[in-house]
Amino acid sequence: MDVRIADLASAFPRAAGMMERMRILIAPDKFKGSLTAAEAAAAIAEGALRVYPDAVATQFPIADGGEGTLEAAVAAGYEEHINAVVGPILAPLGAAWATRKDDGNVAAVIETAQASGLADMEPTPANALRAHSYGCGQLIAAALDAGATEIVLGLGGSAMTDGGSGALRALGLKPLDSAGNVVPLGGGSLADVVALDTSGLDPRLAATTFRIAVDVRNPLYGNLGAAHVFAPQKGADPDAVELLDAGLRNWASVLRTATGRDVNVPGAGAAGGFPASFLAFTDATLEGGFALVAGLTGLAAQLSEADLVITGEGSLDSQSLTGKAPIALADAARDRGIPVIVVAGRILVTPEDLAGHGVVAAAQLLDVAPSPEDAVAHAAKYLAWATSQVLEGA
Repeated sequence: MDVRIADLASAFPRAAGMMERMRILIAPDKFKGSLTAAEAAAAIAEGALRVYPDAVATQFPIADGGEGTLEAAVAAGYEEHINAVVGPILAPLGAAWATRKDDGNVAAVIETAQASGLADMEPTPANALRAHSYGCGQLIAAALDAGATEIVLGLGGSAMTDGGSGALRALGLKPLDSAGNVVPLGGGSLADVVALDTSGLDPRLAATTFRIAVDVRNPLYGNLGAAHVFAPQKGADPDAVELLDAGLRNWASVLRTATGRDVNVPGAGAAGGFPASFLAFTDATLEGGFALVAGLTGLAAQLSEADLVITGEGSLDSQSLTGKAPIALADAARDRGIPVIVVAGRILVTPEDLAGHGVVAAAQLLDVAPSPEDAVAHAAKYLAWATSQVLEGA
């Protein structure tokens, strides 16, 4: 896939006559498995400045509410913190999160992948049943201790299918079985919960605004729920899937009895059902991931200054067209009359698909790398090269 524009200057009427001072907003998502969004932005900037050395190239990593959300927040000025937490199968690990103070208010950004990520767990049936979100709850507690009144939760890359129960366990909730004992952590134990002891639940939760980035519409349980759709990626075999789904169904019933709230709503199945517990015990809202992150990081202000946008991600495919970060950004730029160039690891959609989103040129690393393996191993080099080539129209 290689789309070129014959006359690049004609694509930027706002920059006509002053191409040497073109303002380029470089805003990619991550290239999964090879480059973070920040690393991708640096490589794209290198390629762009080879062609327009006097351009103002602003590097602005983006994310759609999943993995990379924290990185985008830190790049936009949030302060990063590291806390020791319990990982998804009890092994301790260091997890990052971030805060920003504004007029005395503290906002925090937390990613489930940081504390309860699949990258920190071998995906086996046993681990799929054991995995939990306790570490995420520890990060929420740390944010509350830091004075956070608003907490943004980025979902994605999670290991657990526990309905967010582990996170609430870290915040004082006690799920009890029929004998009055606290059940073990993990989604595999949720079917045994018959009651909740809320006496120790952190009271600060009620006064905190939770904004949960969700880009899927899956319910908590059922054939389209968290267990059936996502748990196999986490190592669950058919028996484990059925047990996890039964557990989430029971968890929803227990939460409904305790709070009067139905948590089996579209989006509640994200990240192993993580939103469910917070929909029950807080006034959490589910929000589209790209729009949420764009608002947090001030993307609109960056777009208002741009003559050209360059974006991309590792694989641009049909799923990308449903609102993933690069295409959502392209739509926002198109609506402002700003041309967009896409540079991706691979592009699996047509030029016509991209043109409909305001993309005037596109290239993939496979255009310049001798093999897919080399493209992954030396992604930064080829990303810079592909960027310079597409800008030159070569």
